[in-house]
Parts: sequence; C-alpha cells; structure tokens
Amino acid sequence: MKILFIGDTVGKAGRSIVHQYLKELQETLAVDLTILNCENAAAGFGVTPKIADEFFDWGIDVLTSGNHIWDKKEIMPYLSTNSRLLRPANYPEDNPGRGLTILKTRSGEEAAVLNLQGRVFMPPTDDPFRVADAELAKIPNHIKVIFVDMHGEATSEKVAMGWYLDGRVSAVVGTHTHIPTADETILPGGTAFLTDVGMAGPFHSVIGVIKEEVIRRFLTSIPDKFEAASLDARLNAVFVDVDSATGKARSIERIHKR
Repeated sequence: MKILFIGDTVGKAGRSIVHQYLKELQETLAVDLTILNCENAAAGFGVTPKIADEFFDWGIDVLTSGNHIWDKKEIMPYLSTNSRLLRPANYPEDNPGRGLTILKTRSGEEAAVLNLQGRVFMPPTDDPFRVADAELAKIPNHIKVIFVDMHGEATSEKVAMGWYLDGRVSAVVGTHTHIPTADETILPGGTAFLTDVGMAGPFHSVIGVIKEEVIRRFLTSIPDKFEAASLDARLNAVFVDVDSATGKARSIERIHKR
C-alpha cells in the first residue's frame, strides 16, 4: 500500500499549494491512501467544516490534527459526525471526535490511521504511549497497515514513540514543529519513521506566521495576535510504501515541492 502524508497545512498558502500538487503526486506515486494534517488550515489556527470538506473533495482520505483542532468552535459538531477528521486520541474520551479511524483505501484494502499528541512542552493530555496501546488494541487483527501521526514539540518524545511502536505499526511520522527533519528510516521491526514531516505553507515566515509579528514578540515579550503568512508557499510530505500483507514498511521518502 502506498501512503502519502502531507504535513501541517498552514493557511490559504498551504491549502493552495496542496491543491496545486495533490493530483500530480497521487497519480505519479500511485497513492492508495492520502493523509493530511489540517490543524493550521484555517488562517493558521484550527480548521473549519468548509475547509475540511474542501480537502475531502480534493481527494484527501483522512485529516489528522493536533492542539489547534479546538481553535474554531464550529468544528466541534463536525468532529462528532465525521470519522475521517481526527483529533489526538489522548485528549479526554468525552471530547468531541476520535483519534482512530479505519477505512477502505483506493486499492480496496483496509488501513487504520491513529492521531496522538505529545506531552512535552504541549497542553496537558493523557499519556500518548499508553493511549497508543489502548487504541491499537481496538484494531481488528486482519488490518495490517497502521499509520500514526505523532503531533509533538519535543523530538525526543517523537523518536521514543517511533521505537515504542516499532514492529506494531507501519509508520510513525511526526508533526507540529513545521520544520522537516532529515532522519527518515525504517526501524528494525519494519516501522517507517520520520521525526517531523514539516509543513505545507508559506516559508517566507516563522513556521507559517508573519515573521515581523514573531520577531516583535521575541524583542518585546508582549503577547500579540499572530497571523498566517502568505509568501513562498512550499509543500512538505512523506511517501511510505507498505507491504499490505505484513504491515511492514518497504520504503520511506521525503517530498518537497515549491
């Protein structure tokens, strides 16, 4: 099974470059399952039902997210009714939405997608390691392909999750920092790993935000509202080829478009 995962998509610039390259990537790579992290898609903070529907209309199969999933209040009912938009599984169970979905891919095979969030330098949540155990136990044994979006700030926590789940999932790919790392690998147990896929968004910025606003805060320490930047849109993604019979990754490759 061939999986395309697009990193944190930031604002209008990010959405535009995803739309520009999505079909080309899907066709060139013969993609069976397309996943995108959408938590910054609405002007840099959160996602709206309209934007989520737009992504699905374009051909995204599953949307993952992170700590900004709660920023747009109108998304709350949508989370409860659409199983293809995920929020991290280790938020309280009675929160809207879910962190795990199982779906049939374009190849006709089933796959599972799990969304987790780290705790280091992040809002308080349940332990992602133990929640991962609980969520994986819900997946029927016949489903071998399992993709994990580990949304976290600390590289150490994301690397630890990769090792913790090695051999039990097909891929663990990190999101949240918007900065792509160059450590893609297949771990000994057959799990593809990348600490952070990076973002689809404006690189003439500070991780997607208008650079002058961020610099001003560093200089003054005065809180101010951040806005998504718009210039120099680029797309960072990762392509993972998985043996559907075993769930083990054959290869992992970073993708960069501009």
